[in-house]
Amino acid sequence: MTEAEQYMQQALDLAKTAMGHTSPNPMVGCVVVKNGKLVASGCHERYGEFHAERNALTRCKEDLTGADLYVTLEPCCHQGKTPPCTDIIIERKIGRVFVGALDPNPKVDGGGIKILREHGIEVITGILEQECLALNEIFFHYITTGLPYVAMKYAMTLDGKIASANGDSKWVTGEKAREHVHFLRKKYSAILAGIDTVLADDPLLNCRTEEGVDPIRVICDSHLRLPMDSQIVKTAGKIRTIAAYTDAEEGTKKKLKSTGVELLQISEKNGHVDLEKLIRTLGEKKIDSILVEGGGNIHGSLLQTGLVNRVYAYIAPKLIGGKNALPPVGGDGIEKMKDAVVLQNQEILHLGADYCIRGDVVK
Repeated sequence: MTEAEQYMQQALDLAKTAMGHTSPNPMVGCVVVKNGKLVASGCHERYGEFHAERNALTRCKEDLTGADLYVTLEPCCHQGKTPPCTDIIIERKIGRVFVGALDPNPKVDGGGIKILREHGIEVITGILEQECLALNEIFFHYITTGLPYVAMKYAMTLDGKIASANGDSKWVTGEKAREHVHFLRKKYSAILAGIDTVLADDPLLNCRTEEGVDPIRVICDSHLRLPMDSQIVKTAGKIRTIAAYTDAEEGTKKKLKSTGVELLQISEKNGHVDLEKLIRTLGEKKIDSILVEGGGNIHGSLLQTGLVNRVYAYIAPKLIGGKNALPPVGGDGIEKMKDAVVLQNQEILHLGADYCIRGDVVK
């Protein structure tokens, strides 16, 4: 690594410490170096609060004239919830700014770099660019499409079953694989499951990692069958919970709303919640990413929308058989292999006795 890359890596590491807290904003880290010495650092700690550059520069009281600033994302140049970062960079007389990735936000989109250069500040771009792009893949997708980044997750046996014929699924995978799922729940803003999953497993769908943030829980429940004594309903006052439905009795709606459950009426498609409409509506509500932990029917329907961006398949070295045992992806499926959903950029993780295959859906 070059010296610039080493400092940018420090900024990346700082940015990651805020995972789960900045949505729908990006994670950003910043370090300031003067005369070969690290003199300031900061990250964007929470949505609505100061950005990384302003945090780093306001905490440093020494003269920063001519210093180098390393930041994972192009400094903003517009007034939002906080002042433009370009202003304080200019005020503190920074000499050079090293940028990891450009900001595709239409309010920035190269404008931050342009302003800095107009004020005589040297700007060097593309430092650990791929790593900086990967850090905020969710933000880049959401800011350019308006759609949440959708990841589908399931755990299955080696013969492709997520549960036995009678529905038993505890546990397909071991502890390490289940711990990794909680890391994903920290990364994604919302978790989506179907009412069948709630009725079968009574899950909590929270995040149990250290300093983890519970994702927003979205339950597809066409006719609001959510049991009042389910863990989802009993904790709705503490964890934001949305029930997406098509039609339901007024009394049922009133009871659920009294527990803190938010009700979201979505148009019907084939007798169920229209998943494409639901995903788009959640995006309009500033939910930038969704981890789908549904059953085979939801997974099959969701793949048909073309809105899935990533798949996490956890595979356990077990065989359970059974022609009626449940598969991870249901629905009508495809007729020709050439029409299969293909994954690229695959990564394989070894988690105890299990494996996780991660891949991005080819669009």
